[in-house]
Amino acid sequence: MDEELINAATTLGELLSATSLTVTTAESCTAGWVGSALAAVSDSTRFYNCGFITYTDAAKQRILNVSPHTLATHSAVSEATVIEMARGVRSLAGDNIGIAVTGYAGPDGGDDGTPAGTVWFGWCLDDESVCTSQKWFRGNSEEVVRKAALYCITELTRIL
Repeated sequence: MDEELINAATTLGELLSATSLTVTTAESCTAGWVGSALAAVSDSTRFYNCGFITYTDAAKQRILNVSPHTLATHSAVSEATVIEMARGVRSLAGDNIGIAVTGYAGPDGGDDGTPAGTVWFGWCLDDESVCTSQKWFRGNSEEVVRKAALYCITELTRIL
């Protein structure tokens, strides 16, 4: 695993542990990279309980309770969807924080014209508020996934 990603996850893990917060992840385009980075941190069971890879719309609906209407109206790569993913995974796992990532890593973008490299992030916090962010990352699929996972972890550290 990438050293920069592990360092960022370690920083987040220390913050979560110090504040007795736990997280769970719901990942689409990053396919588990955020969860893998968190799990690679020493003593990660103090703050990371579980993660879900919900790559398809059907998985988002079935596992995270994302509304079919939301997906049909806004698409899987949207603020509305990432909010429902973050709330859904937090509720499902019972952790303090739900992390959600959905996007188009590439090489193709969305049928709606959304370009490859577009990623939405959602963090459902302990007070049930949801912070969101949308970023566009340049690079091939693996570079987009790495950059998205790194951003997701470092941005949650900043939010907390």
